[in-house]
Amino acid sequence: MNNSVLIALTLTASIVLSPVSIAGTVQGSTHASKMSLFNITSKKWKNRVLLVFAPSVDNHSYQQQMQLLQEQKSGFTDRDLVIVQVLATNKSYANGQLIDESSAANLRNRFGVNKENFRVILVGKDGGVKRQNTTPVQATAIFEQIDAMPMRQQEMQRGRK
Repeated sequence: MNNSVLIALTLTASIVLSPVSIAGTVQGSTHASKMSLFNITSKKWKNRVLLVFAPSVDNHSYQQQMQLLQEQKSGFTDRDLVIVQVLATNKSYANGQLIDESSAANLRNRFGVNKENFRVILVGKDGGVKRQNTTPVQATAIFEQIDAMPMRQQEMQRGRK
């Protein structure tokens, strides 16, 4: 199975099985095998990363953002985009995969986002921050920005949509 298909499947799972529904099944667990480390550096040159930081799943901006992403989920696979939900008081996820608290803390520190803040950050394949929003952003706006990037233009020219 290629990476695009795996990303699409995990993205779908992360949106359909939001942290609200997943958290209850994992919360009491002490099995480290259910969690994984997430290192954004390992995504460099492979994936673009959309980080969604929020205080909790109850945060209105977070709920709005996840709804906006849900409406356009088909576009994430084509753009090699990984969604990372970094929540202060709930479990955090990378494409539906539960990530450990130290990985979430490292992301907060690296991007300077306090636990009580909502932020959306797009990181390009080169590892650079391409956009930051403090309010929910339409997925189509993110896609338009990605599609204008030189690397994405090359991908589209090579036949990738």
